[in-house]
Amino acid sequence: MNEISRRDEVSLSGAALRGAPWKTAALGGGVVAAAGFGVGLLTGGADLVWALGLGVSLFALIAAIGAVAKPHEGDRVTRQARLWSLKHPWKFALLPAGITAVLDYPVQLVLDGEGVFGSAVDALWHGALVYLIAAVVTLTMQGRARSGQ
Repeated sequence: MNEISRRDEVSLSGAALRGAPWKTAALGGGVVAAAGFGVGLLTGGADLVWALGLGVSLFALIAAIGAVAKPHEGDRVTRQARLWSLKHPWKFALLPAGITAVLDYPVQLVLDGEGVFGSAVDALWHGALVYLIAAVVTLTMQGRARSGQ
C-alpha cells in the first residue's frame, strides 16, 4: 500500500532538486572542466570531450548533494521531497544520473565522433558513475533526515 509509482518517484526527486544549488553546480562543473582541459593542454594530453564530461558529471553531483544537504530548508513540498530522497537514496540518484546522461550525450555525439551508439554508451557510463556516487553520498547523509540539522 505504501508503494508509489516510478512517475511519483521521479516527481519527488525533481522536487528535491528544485532547491539545489544550481549556480554553484554550474560554476563547479565549469571550473573543473576548464581546469581539466587546461591541465591537459599543459601536459600535452588535452581532451575536450573528457573535460566536458567530467564537468557535466560534477554539475549533476553538486546539484544532487546540495539538494539533500539541508533537508529541513525550503517550502513544505521541497522539505518532504528531500526527506524522501534521504530515505530512498538509490531511487533519488536516478534523476541526477539521467540528467548527466542526457547532458553528456550531445557532447559525446558531436565532439567525440564515436557515432550514435558509442556516444550513448559513454553517456550512460557517466550517468552510471553519477548514480553510484550520488546514491552513496546521499546514503551517508541519512542521519540528517532524523537529526534536523
